[in-house]
Amino acid sequence: MPLLEVRELTKDFGGLRAVNNFNMAIEEGEIVGLIGPNGAGKTTVFNLITGMIPPSTGIVKFRDQSLLGLYPYKIAARGVARTFQNIRLFKEMTVLDSVKAVFHNRVNYNLMDSFLHTPRYRAEEKRITEKSIDLLKTLNLGRRVDDQAGSLPYGEQRRLEIARALALEPSLLLLDEPAAGMNPREVAWLVELIRFVKEQFDLTVLLIEHQMGLVMNLCERLVVMDFGQIIAEGLPEEIRENPQVLEAYLGKGVTVA
Repeated sequence: MPLLEVRELTKDFGGLRAVNNFNMAIEEGEIVGLIGPNGAGKTTVFNLITGMIPPSTGIVKFRDQSLLGLYPYKIAARGVARTFQNIRLFKEMTVLDSVKAVFHNRVNYNLMDSFLHTPRYRAEEKRITEKSIDLLKTLNLGRRVDDQAGSLPYGEQRRLEIARALALEPSLLLLDEPAAGMNPREVAWLVELIRFVKEQFDLTVLLIEHQMGLVMNLCERLVVMDFGQIIAEGLPEEIRENPQVLEAYLGKGVTVA
């Protein structure tokens, strides 16, 4: 049984078919890349999986349970977390509070505890603070805990978004262009980070990315989209040599180093 199963997924926006008969199965522990040119429908697939938009037709199952019709927060509670192509942070919050906020739908105290600052409240807040700081240290943001989220450089905002996703304690992590805005040194560090958090947090990872070096070095398997449908699927070395992929994604006569 795959961890995530998507079958015959279709999404129409008026007369435009953004996703057409999309089928994908992801096994537990994989790192899978979803690639393709701009406008291919990749982010729409993420939005369909995570309940941001409803499909026109199709099936989405996680651990053999349907995700269709569930609100995004309920899908996240089942173990599916994501980041966004356009960073979504509370810019005025501190870095620490940005991560702590994710835990507060799973706290072990009630409203009266929070008003009275009972021992249970203080113990739980201490636990959440320590766990948040540990996550931030893992993503090399430990020195930024008191900074405003909006003041961070773009690459560090990306890392903070990943920390917030990890705070949901997911089994499946969806990363939408995590290397966007990063320089080559940061991209190389990101490859190692994703490998590390996959092992450290026992994750399965599905990512969208245009940095082909990252995709080829990180992903165990690739799914390629164009015009809303899958045109190829296989190991990175197979995709590297696929003429249809090279033409659709990179242009004619281009090879991947």
